[in-house]
Amino acid sequence: MRAPLGWKQLRHRPLRLMVAIAGIGFAVLLILMQLGFRSALFESAVRFHERFEYDIALFSTDSVFIVRPQAFSIRRLYQARGDADVLDVTPVHIAPAVYRNPWTQQRRSINALGFPPADPLLDTTGFAERQAILTRQDVVLLDADSRPEFGPGDGPIDAAFAEAGRLRTEINDREIEIAGLFRMGTSFGIDGTVITSVDNWLRLFPDRNREDIHLGLLRLAPGADPETVRDRLRERLPDDVLVLTRTDFVARERAYWNAATPIGYVFAFGAIMGLVVGAIIVYQILFADVTEHLPEYATLRALGYGNGFVSGIVLQQAVILAVLGYLPGLAAAAWLHAEAAGATNLPLRVTPDRAGLVFAMTLGMCAVSALLAVRKVRRLDPAEVF
Repeated sequence: MRAPLGWKQLRHRPLRLMVAIAGIGFAVLLILMQLGFRSALFESAVRFHERFEYDIALFSTDSVFIVRPQAFSIRRLYQARGDADVLDVTPVHIAPAVYRNPWTQQRRSINALGFPPADPLLDTTGFAERQAILTRQDVVLLDADSRPEFGPGDGPIDAAFAEAGRLRTEINDREIEIAGLFRMGTSFGIDGTVITSVDNWLRLFPDRNREDIHLGLLRLAPGADPETVRDRLRERLPDDVLVLTRTDFVARERAYWNAATPIGYVFAFGAIMGLVVGAIIVYQILFADVTEHLPEYATLRALGYGNGFVSGIVLQQAVILAVLGYLPGLAAAAWLHAEAAGATNLPLRVTPDRAGLVFAMTLGMCAVSALLAVRKVRRLDPAEVF
């Protein structure tokens, strides 16, 4: 089979070809990393929202997101419990605490949750099996997927915990025992998490009131419609609490990170800039190639070949550049995602959907650049060239 004419022209200048591939690969890498971080932002931000055991959540109207929630009266939970479709409720206390790493002795802020240990709280690996331990005094469960700074630093937390067997440390200057591990993961607002009973939580925060909670979880009777119950509770409860279904709660948290903080905007803007940078690089390469081969294109025009054939050569080059630049960019992005995920415990990975989207964006970017570069050929008059 004959090699495409576009490929022969690209191969004629190997250094220029390598520069083009490197430029497109960098653009692909930048786009994939920005989209990956943006996806990890939204996915990690709602870990708790998706794994709490509930149908409806009560949240303070003064709270903006779950990492720093404002307190509201537990009476709202009891009022909601009076609804015929509400089966049971769970009050949850949430606040940042100061954790002393038992391996390194360094102190860091950690997210601390308290709840009645007889109630279901989380649907996540390792929690239900160790939940009963929390009835003991000064006992907590530690998230094994917390950032490495909460563990030994030279290996995973679960391996170090299995070797130690039992760990005693301090939270808010109170001696506690890490009696077990569960798996949740980090987010852009949470580096690590411990969970304990309400009584133990209040011992860590002696200035807090048992009657002030930060989250109320409602579980409904089988067959009850969450949206119907939500609307009914919104009419009955005072306006100092939000009544949210699981979908509402997740959407509210995502909206906060996307619109109320600059992080979502920055990642989206970074992806757009990667696309622009790649388009400029491809345009410069193709425009230089078109300019260099103007006599050849003029000859083709003089022989009777139309604009479609000549433009097709440049578009062919653009497609080849898109494929050759995309592959190393994808490989580099997959490696960097794995490295970043290991360092941060964020859900960073290149999904097939995202890889396909970026490939389509790369093809579009190169095609637009080719159409801009080929304008000079389309206006070409062979008589002027010769």
